[in-house]
Amino acid sequence: MEGGGRAAAAAAAEDAVRYRLFPVAGGEAPLRRLAEGILLRFAPLLAAYIWQRQPFRLRCVPARGDTPAHIGGTTQFGDNVEDEWFIVYLVREITREFPELAASVDDDDGEFLLIEAADFLPKWLSPDNSDNRVFFYKGELHIIPLAETPGQEWELTPSSPTISQALTLLSTRSDECLAATPIRTSVYKRISGYPEKIQASFHRAHCYLPAGIVAVLRQRPSLVAAAVQAFYLRDPVDLRACRSFQIFPPDERVMTVVTFTKCLYAQLMQQKFVPDRRSGYTLPPPSHPQYKAHELGMKLAHGFEILCSKCRKVSPGSKISVLSNPLWARFLSSLKEKNYFKGEMEGSAKYLELLRMAEDYFQHSVTKPESSVAVSPGDEILTLLQTTTFDLKELEKEAACLPPGDDDSWLEISPDDLDQMLKEATNQSHPSSNEEEQKYDLEALAESMKAFVSKVSTHEGAEMPWSSDEAHVTFDVDSFTSALDRILGADSEELDSDDLDEEEEFDFSDEGDEDLDVENQRQAQKALPNEVTGSLKSYMKEMDCELAHTNVGRSFSTQKKGVSSVKATTSQNAGHDSGTEDTELTPIDLDMNLVANMLESYSAQAGLAGPASNILQSMGVYLPENADHIESSKKGEE
Repeated sequence: MEGGGRAAAAAAAEDAVRYRLFPVAGGEAPLRRLAEGILLRFAPLLAAYIWQRQPFRLRCVPARGDTPAHIGGTTQFGDNVEDEWFIVYLVREITREFPELAASVDDDDGEFLLIEAADFLPKWLSPDNSDNRVFFYKGELHIIPLAETPGQEWELTPSSPTISQALTLLSTRSDECLAATPIRTSVYKRISGYPEKIQASFHRAHCYLPAGIVAVLRQRPSLVAAAVQAFYLRDPVDLRACRSFQIFPPDERVMTVVTFTKCLYAQLMQQKFVPDRRSGYTLPPPSHPQYKAHELGMKLAHGFEILCSKCRKVSPGSKISVLSNPLWARFLSSLKEKNYFKGEMEGSAKYLELLRMAEDYFQHSVTKPESSVAVSPGDEILTLLQTTTFDLKELEKEAACLPPGDDDSWLEISPDDLDQMLKEATNQSHPSSNEEEQKYDLEALAESMKAFVSKVSTHEGAEMPWSSDEAHVTFDVDSFTSALDRILGADSEELDSDDLDEEEEFDFSDEGDEDLDVENQRQAQKALPNEVTGSLKSYMKEMDCELAHTNVGRSFSTQKKGVSSVKATTSQNAGHDSGTEDTELTPIDLDMNLVANMLESYSAQAGLAGPASNILQSMGVYLPENADHIESSKKGEE
């Protein structure tokens, strides 16, 4: 389904995720105390995380209209969608640790959790009625259902419920609101692997940087994201400041290790850029062993210079000391309890690095006043430069014994790797498609196509049957002809366009005549289906006689003599004036023709995407590769 929740989509900014934590019935703890408790509890995860655009931040939101008071926030994730799913993981864990809270998450697409589980959603759930229905509660995904019977006390209208109604249902009937297992499994798979996944998302690389940037990144490693974004989204006006490099000249550069996220690293690496000759930044030849480190450092230095060029000079006393805040002691104690420092000795270099990251997180996410104006990254950089001292010789000594950078071969994906990734994604979505378990039953292929044709399609598209075993496929001729008659009219078999015009004129002339015999009309309507059926059979018989003298029938596979097939059509085997069996009218084997045509179309795709594979895969049917085609290709290569 498309993004559920029109109102939610309007409320969320582009490439941003909104999260709201509501106290359910009985939750009486003050919201501010709850928000502080959440940030303290999850500080070890949040302090070390590098956000693409904005961090996870909570604030207290007063009641407004139908929305009760709650804790909430909005985070722009930009190009790194993993930030969004990390927040989903956080929100789920928050409701597990704080069972008095229920949480909703949406973005500019609306209820994106439903999009993730679109294959398994109930048919009644649509973008028009999905607002205020999807919640995490006690660590589990819940979907507020429609009432099953009109007599239920908690009946809701087909439109979306209010948040208060939803919270009441969660607190009183949470078992009935629990999302179906396939839906929960789809969402939980997407956020599986956290918190270990955080470290896997980082990429450490050597960079040849000005000493000032090295000192700034040691104080605030997360500023690398703002610098990469500034370089990535640069314009000609931004590059004017990079002609002279007033803040970060290239004279004092040292080699260092910088921690990126994989998204930030890819953005920096994939941009082709040649520095201005006036900047003083030069690159060694591409064959140089440290060429990549010089190129990365040059690009990152441009990003930092652009950030600082947009700010004014700041006074040295502008930095606020976090140690004076009484909440800092509790925060630091919580970090130690959660083994945030990983056994590092107090005062060691690694301990101090982790401590600086914690101070930064505490200052910007825990103690930041809700009404305060956000400080730009450039202001922070200038402040850190004025309050931080560094020894160039010491930095050069450290550069001599740096750990190796991470392998970035993950940037390059071969066609085989891509195929493997697509197969793994397909197997995760539809486990039955696993080739080891899938039996390629051609009869199942035919039944799936029949089930697809029998489905009713609407303006929203055709319904895809995921399994041919869902229901027995039947075709009621009488029901079909009755429906056809209701669409085309009583005498549709005898009408053409001129007749329709004459009938309209006749209807207008008899507009005033309302005294027709009602009983006669009912009897005529009862007799109508039989008449139409007989008329259709008559047409079919005449068509068969005409086609019997052509070569059209030879293009179809027919049943063998003496073999009865329930699946084949038998409507053509009787009723001819000649009284003798015509070989041209041997019943057609529908299943054989369907499978043969489908396989021929699939083979013509030569392994590429096409109509046959798309239709079959949408119904959960996966055909194996053409072994004959692969074998002939190999022989051709030899």
